Amino acid sequence: MKAAVAENLDSLESYGLKEVAKPEAGPGQVLIRVMACGIGYVDSLVALGRYQVKPPVPHTPGQEVAGVVETVGEGVTHVAPGDRIMTMTQKGFAEYVVAAAAMVIPLPAALSFTEAASLPLNYLTAIHGLKGRGEVVAGETVLIFGAAGGVGSAAVQVSKALGAKVIAAASSEEKRAFALAHGADLAIDTAPEGWRDRLKEINGGKGPNVIFDPVCGPLFEPAFRSIAWRGRHLVVGFVGGPIPSLPSNLTLMKGAALMGVDVRQYMQFEIKNAIADLHQLSAWAAEGKIKPPVGTVYPFEQFGEAMVAALSGRGMGKVVLEIAKG
Repeated sequence: MKAAVAENLDSLESYGLKEVAKPEAGPGQVLIRVMACGIGYVDSLVALGRYQVKPPVPHTPGQEVAGVVETVGEGVTHVAPGDRIMTMTQKGFAEYVVAAAAMVIPLPAALSFTEAASLPLNYLTAIHGLKGRGEVVAGETVLIFGAAGGVGSAAVQVSKALGAKVIAAASSEEKRAFALAHGADLAIDTAPEGWRDRLKEINGGKGPNVIFDPVCGPLFEPAFRSIAWRGRHLVVGFVGGPIPSLPSNLTLMKGAALMGVDVRQYMQFEIKNAIADLHQLSAWAAEGKIKPPVGTVYPFEQFGEAMVAALSGRGMGKVVLEIAKG
């Protein structure tokens, strides 16, 4: 089979399509014919060895897979050959992958393969952050930074599924319109001058209960200063540049919490909860409560361009690599 492989992590040019051995499903595993693979900012960082955990080489990127079950290993009963599925695994930039059966989720008929490949990591991050860490309840207000990006747009839809009011923060009018079209109730720009006043004005003089922040840029402290009593500021990532700091007395003054959201460790330490979350997301998709916005779709041979696009952070929706037509 074909796979995108690099022998070193020096640059994206290190990767090329190569013929490699097709994997086999062992006990408790599923062999999947890959139709599409989602690509996020972190995937490109990992591919370049710039993430906190470096992968061994040779390395094949990709962890969000949608496809069709090819074969199942011993003991697997909840899916069968021919089933449409989505999963999180490794080496997704390939024609076939093996995944742990527990992580293989039947695909709702409402989702295409490209939509399903846009779902697992971003939406798991969103539900872990908003439900598991932020404990968002119906009627609360959630402010979401980077609301037009992959994880930001996931957070918009998960917040709405939880019954919250959503304020989308995005840098351009086009991105704000995108966020509103995908479920946000209100939108705000990210120009620092007078930003807190504009936030208060659009939200009826109140601060948000929860802040979902994959950017952590120049508005990190102003946002925390605007948070409501007992608010929760969720630190999801740092695509906004240098990692900001926060005076610790602000947590006391607001009775508020600064909380980390790390989906990698969530899957490491709380895998049963993560799998339950994936099933909840699948149910919401079947009910029409969430529908992943797909960004640019690249053919398999353009995997390099796809990783560059994901790394740029400038797109809207999720970058997807289409491995096969289906």
